[in-house]
Amino acid sequence: MKKSEYKSNDDLPLFLNADTVAKVLGASVSSAYELMHQPDFPVVRVGSRMVVPKEKFVAWVSAQTEGGVQN
Repeated sequence: MKKSEYKSNDDLPLFLNADTVAKVLGASVSSAYELMHQPDFPVVRVGSRMVVPKEKFVAWVSAQTEGGVQN
């Protein structure tokens, strides 16, 4: 698993691209692109680019992990 270079949500850029989403989640860039094409994922299209607002990404991760096992 890839290790994220981001230590907290404050370290994230205002908008995340697929590479940043992959790094944060510890996933591949292709997996990040697949995720970004899901209907419930908070993507903003800027021309042909897809970016994710930091606050929406943090909220999405929180919603996905609610009720999960915490260490």
